Amino acid sequence: MDASFDAQRDAGAGSDPAIDAPAFEILAPPCRRLPLVLASPHSGNAYSAGFLASSRLDAQALRKSEDCFVDQIFAFSPGLGAPLIRALFPRAYLDVNREAYELDPEMFADPLPAYVNSRSPRVAAGLGTIARVVANGEDIYKGRLRFAEALDRINRCYLPYHAALRRLVDETRDAFGHALLVDCHSMPSSAPNTAAGTKGGRGGSRGNQPEIVLGDCFGNACAPAIIDAAEDFLRGLGYAVSRNNPYAGGYTTRHYGRPRQGIHALQIEIARDLYMDEATLTRLPYLDVLSRHMTALVDTLGLLPSDGLGPR
Repeated sequence: MDASFDAQRDAGAGSDPAIDAPAFEILAPPCRRLPLVLASPHSGNAYSAGFLASSRLDAQALRKSEDCFVDQIFAFSPGLGAPLIRALFPRAYLDVNREAYELDPEMFADPLPAYVNSRSPRVAAGLGTIARVVANGEDIYKGRLRFAEALDRINRCYLPYHAALRRLVDETRDAFGHALLVDCHSMPSSAPNTAAGTKGGRGGSRGNQPEIVLGDCFGNACAPAIIDAAEDFLRGLGYAVSRNNPYAGGYTTRHYGRPRQGIHALQIEIARDLYMDEATLTRLPYLDVLSRHMTALVDTLGLLPSDGLGPR
């Protein structure tokens, strides 16, 4: 039953994405014990020479878009019996938490096909499938790209990543009767402070700023019992938790979350200043504590009774 969960490195080896490296890696459990799949789409840090040469920014500036260390925070999940898929290419190169073709026409020297979504809010913000800017708003590229370059990245990285993620989710549902996809992210400490109802927290200096944001697309992506359990568990550990504010869930949460079909999706955003120095992009000692807490959260969610995962 577990053969398809053997450790895999797959897809996307080519001329540019990170020195011919695979596009992603699956950390497989020795035995599937939990009906969960973990994904870390933005923790990749393999910056190829070709990508760096095309950018007006250096690697340190490009890394401002990374969810640094998120894959490490959840790295113990396979030991609990749940696979973790992590992108190896950087978010600044390609963002798999977008539609496949959310592209800004102003970034390209040639016309884009009619099927391209050029009017989404993500594109308007410069953060489409191929981003125009890094997280702090600086332009990435020296000049315009060709659409063929976008297609190459999508074909070698985006499509294989989502094919593997879909396979993991479907296999998990088939094995357990339901599946929960946990999409793992981090957020800058400067994230919009709109979560007025946030309570608790480990640091008094944060005020109402959430330390962890849980997103279920306002109740559409997972059963209420899942996000309820996650919030209760995290608040019990002392974290300031917000729901769907300011992040309700990206493409992955919206696309995969189909509770009535037995597939649930929950996005987790963790404040970076809890576990890293945002200026130097280095780990803080609390990362190890946070990793233990996230491991316990994964175990808690995986052991939720299936009869409580229906709609409220």
